Amino acid sequence: MPKSLLEQLPEIVANGRKTAERMLESIESRQRVTLQTREVVLPAKDAAAVDWVTAQNRAAQQAAHTIRPELVEGQPWANRLIYGDNLLAMAALLAGDEHTPSLRGKVDLIYIDPPFDSKADYRTKVNLPGVELEQKPTVIEQFAYSDTWSDGTASYLAMITPRLILMRELLADTGSIYVHLDWHVGHYVKLVMDEVFGKGCFQNSVIWAYGALFKARTSIWQRKHDSIFFYTKNPTNFHFFTQYADYSDGSLGHYKYEDEHGKYRFTSTPGPDGVRYQKKIYLGDGSPMTDIWTDIPVITGMSEEKSGYSTQKPAKLLERIIIASCPEDGVVLDLFGGSGTTAAVAEKLGRRWITTDLGKPACMIMRKRLIDLDAKPFLYQAIGDYQVEAAKATLGRDFRIGDLSQIVLSLYGALPLPVDVNPQRNLGQIAGMDLGGSMGKRSGSKTLVLADSPNKLTGMATLKKAVAQRDNLLGGWDRVVVLGWNFEPSIGETITALNDSRLEVLVIPPDLMDRLKKKGGLDKLRGQVRFSSLQYLTIHPIERSPSTRSGRTEGVADEAPTETLTIKLKNYVLLSPEAINLDDANRAKLQAVANAEPLALIEYWAVDPDYDGKVFRSVWQDYRGNTANDADALRVVTQACVTVPQKDGPRKVCVRVVDVFGFEAEVVSSVGAV
Repeated sequence: MPKSLLEQLPEIVANGRKTAERMLESIESRQRVTLQTREVVLPAKDAAAVDWVTAQNRAAQQAAHTIRPELVEGQPWANRLIYGDNLLAMAALLAGDEHTPSLRGKVDLIYIDPPFDSKADYRTKVNLPGVELEQKPTVIEQFAYSDTWSDGTASYLAMITPRLILMRELLADTGSIYVHLDWHVGHYVKLVMDEVFGKGCFQNSVIWAYGALFKARTSIWQRKHDSIFFYTKNPTNFHFFTQYADYSDGSLGHYKYEDEHGKYRFTSTPGPDGVRYQKKIYLGDGSPMTDIWTDIPVITGMSEEKSGYSTQKPAKLLERIIIASCPEDGVVLDLFGGSGTTAAVAEKLGRRWITTDLGKPACMIMRKRLIDLDAKPFLYQAIGDYQVEAAKATLGRDFRIGDLSQIVLSLYGALPLPVDVNPQRNLGQIAGMDLGGSMGKRSGSKTLVLADSPNKLTGMATLKKAVAQRDNLLGGWDRVVVLGWNFEPSIGETITALNDSRLEVLVIPPDLMDRLKKKGGLDKLRGQVRFSSLQYLTIHPIERSPSTRSGRTEGVADEAPTETLTIKLKNYVLLSPEAINLDDANRAKLQAVANAEPLALIEYWAVDPDYDGKVFRSVWQDYRGNTANDADALRVVTQACVTVPQKDGPRKVCVRVVDVFGFEAEVVSSVGAV
């Protein structure tokens, strides 16, 4: 007879502790998980903001901003939006790196709103001009969700337990955690939290009574609340700022007297021998709030703050939690970022924040929301070496990159070359097959295949090496295929510059290791894995001219000269539609839009006017839904006029786009002097 959930719980918690301990041990190793900064975002959504004062402020922000977000006195802090598995994100935050000290014991408040229900619909609607697409989650997201619910509530608890343990490691000694759940799993998670944090650290079960929802069942009492479990790192010593509710009209009526100290009422107080005294009770700011909150409605389709994310929580809810449990200038962490309410509210309240999410749609919504808020500069980061971490989970911690290369080559249909000419085990061969994988198209042709490493960016150096090996290794080959995991954003421009018809670059599916783990091995995946072509961006030649200003700006003594860069998008070619998780009907709709209006596929684009070749610092952004630049919510503007401080000599300008599915591409252009 299978064990009940309560019988499984001790084993679930024990296994969760082992997982967390392995993660904590790994942060001390040389192969610890790291975060890669994909973009330093200096929000500036309005293309019309070209006055001198604005330009100078933007320049000062750019010059002062650094990507060294140390949490030590006297060092700058950068808020962070992190894309990826929150377990790995926490491992990276705990480990720190050469630029960023560990955040162990440094986080003041954690709020999480994890998924509640295994039957939830995680599909995303993508609105394009004249078309609505329905995209299923990426395969990585699907596996995350299926892992969470594969064995019902037991799997959910197995997912959440090691994460709660790492969250406790991140909390400051005076820190707090709020875990937002409903009736599906809340009572079980409460038991886990008692184990992880200790029963004595449980402070409240906050009831958020938001009102009965439409289409509710009438055969039971209508459900109208969530539970938010409030625990602290220390049972008695923790930060808490008491908040007060307004008095009811009936209560206010009792305060009918007034003196120099304000309004008051009398209360009868017993004294000695039965004598009763009258005591003044003054009207304060309100009555201390209880743990039942009935004054915060849910987000509806009519709500002004609605962002388009199905599980969005209202800002007022997070305001209450953050004000109560995070000191001014404290650090707030949300590991299931969703619509970005926690980060947005923390930004408004002057708290520092970190937020993460596994979903690309969520990360795009959060980035746009923060730019729309005109947030302080923040980092957009991703998990470094995600595929390496996934390979460790599938193949064991002692795996070698060569093992992974062999798997990739095999799934592509290539046989490995002999070890004496292939010491890294990343080269294979295909006979009688053309580059695109069609058998017999060119009889007798020989194709060399190079599987690049997941812990590097495939770029010009790799492609040149592959071409040299094609031409010289073992007497030469007809063609070469490069299979890459991660690419330099300018890879499309690099391929165009090489202009080599006997070279093809393909994308290794990023979910490959997850699929290997789920499908049960290499043999079951053969013939099912598609290697896709790359997406790329082209732009018109950038125009560079001195800015024109009329008169002097009042209050400004010495106006430094500025210049204007005019950037125009030309074309965007999408990653192979087959690589996007759509059904046939939706894929056909997508292809029609891609053929007719390719720039309509762009969700977000940004400009770095002084790209250093390492970190992309965006000082101008536009995105679909931004009406500061035009009134079209379904398209980005295709031209940017960016005003920057004038500089001598050429400028290296980088333009980066993100499409509606979260894929990135960029172009780097060197622009001559004015």
